Amino acid sequence: MLFLIILILSFISGFFLPWWLVAIMAFLAALFLGKTSRQSFWSGFGGVSAAWIILALLKSIPNDNMLAKRVAQLFQLPHWILILLVTALIGGLVGGLSALSGVLLKKALKT
Repeated sequence: MLFLIILILSFISGFFLPWWLVAIMAFLAALFLGKTSRQSFWSGFGGVSAAWIILALLKSIPNDNMLAKRVAQLFQLPHWILILLVTALIGGLVGGLSALSGVLLKKALKT
């Protein structure tokens, strides 16, 4: 449930809002719906990384991955898909750590 909420919020906000708002959304979702630290971290990590992969592909495929290929050359990577994986890793860490922070704050306020 938490994974789907973070995924949907991250995907929708990716069209209209700045990238860093996914951290706030993952934090709030885990604060209200998170149960365990492990579940919250992986829900945040998976939800944001999946949303960012989908958003990157939606923006990259129509132009034949031209920008992604050039950025891959800039970082001396052999293929543009590695840029996509780096993007997913960074987004996943932002989402996962934000969701973990949310559930840990919830636990701290309970006691």
